[in-house]
Amino acid sequence: MATKDSAVAEELNAVTAGGVGLRHIVDLTTKEAEGITSVEPADDGWLVNVEVIEDRRIPSSGDILAVYQAQIDQEGRLLSYRRIRRYRRSNADTGEAF
Repeated sequence: MATKDSAVAEELNAVTAGGVGLRHIVDLTTKEAEGITSVEPADDGWLVNVEVIEDRRIPSSGDILAVYQAQIDQEGRLLSYRRIRRYRRSNADTGEAF
């Protein structure tokens, strides 16, 4: 039976890397995650993009969302993170960012 520690020691795949990246972003930003927007392999690890709610508004179409990118290694350790986009929910598809 694998323990939690031994499971982390195994090499990550896209699904597990996405979950690990999401947890890192939520822990660091203390914001609620909307979901994982992308997971891609990187040099010796993964890049995980996570959409979070930065500021709730009424109506919800005015919510301020952001996409954060986490770079994690094959063991799930966070190497870096950064916000790469911030926008209103109502402008999510128009490319208007601020």
